[in-house]
Amino acid sequence: MPGIETSTYRPPLGFWNGHLQTIYPALYRRVPLITRERERIGTPDGDFLDLNWNTLSGTGRLAILSHGLEGDSHNHYIQGMAVALQRAGWNVLAWNFRGCSGEQNRLLRSYHSGATEDLQAVVDHALATGRYEHIALVGFSLGGNMMLKYLGDLGPGVDSRIERAVAFSVPCDLASSSRKLERVMNRIYMRRFLTRLRGKIRGKMALFPGQIHDTRLDTMRTFREFDAAYTAPLHGFASAEDYWQRASCRLVLARIAIPTLLVNARNDPFLGPECFPWEEARSNPHFYFEAPRSGGHVGFVSFNAKNEYWSETRAIQFLNNR
Repeated sequence: MPGIETSTYRPPLGFWNGHLQTIYPALYRRVPLITRERERIGTPDGDFLDLNWNTLSGTGRLAILSHGLEGDSHNHYIQGMAVALQRAGWNVLAWNFRGCSGEQNRLLRSYHSGATEDLQAVVDHALATGRYEHIALVGFSLGGNMMLKYLGDLGPGVDSRIERAVAFSVPCDLASSSRKLERVMNRIYMRRFLTRLRGKIRGKMALFPGQIHDTRLDTMRTFREFDAAYTAPLHGFASAEDYWQRASCRLVLARIAIPTLLVNARNDPFLGPECFPWEEARSNPHFYFEAPRSGGHVGFVSFNAKNEYWSETRAIQFLNNR
């Protein structure tokens, strides 16, 4: 029964609060940028994805890292994980979702929580190099949902070279997460996300005049409004609710067929109660779920000589099967 009832994470003194765990790393953590090798690949629909690599000689192990909503491959949690993986002997590929690498993507569509076709394009490109026999997937927040949905959709059909996966702070039920972020205490996060998303939409308006419109963009205060007006229609969903249901990974966790660890902190301000899939972990011997009492959203702060957060140590332990 891979439900992990007792976690090893213990926050530093004074860091029990989920909001502090979430905000502190984003404001104060400094991690060297090690995925400096940029590569652009094409997608089957005529768009592009920008990849950032850190490669080591003499190892056939590659970890593919997927960031969160309105993040990119330079985020502190991506680079922190990349440093830890490099230290453990892994090559690293940190990819940017469409429009997240500093340049608008070519098409009217963008990225979303269920855009597994883009992760597939990245995996296919990595496999086509012929350099990697052992591949791990690591995802955070939205990128973790995408990664878990990818594995669940494929089930036993996943490429045999993809051997293990780890995800942190995943809104595996998007409706539940959206409701949680609508709460007054979480408005700081909602405002930040919507400010960035508004900028993306205005960029699309300039690139595609007459094809995308200002649907009360400045008055939107929730993901429900934004997803109904933009995410859903731009990506073939009937409504925000249809998008949330079809793009949520929780529906397919039971089909995951490789050792996979999901870590969601109980005090994560982004996650509602449906984002804690204990039942799926108990019924699927390949899916491990761990819920530390503390950790925040993509937090798991630790202070040590290596500047390595607990999430990075935990990921290496699982990926190296220790």
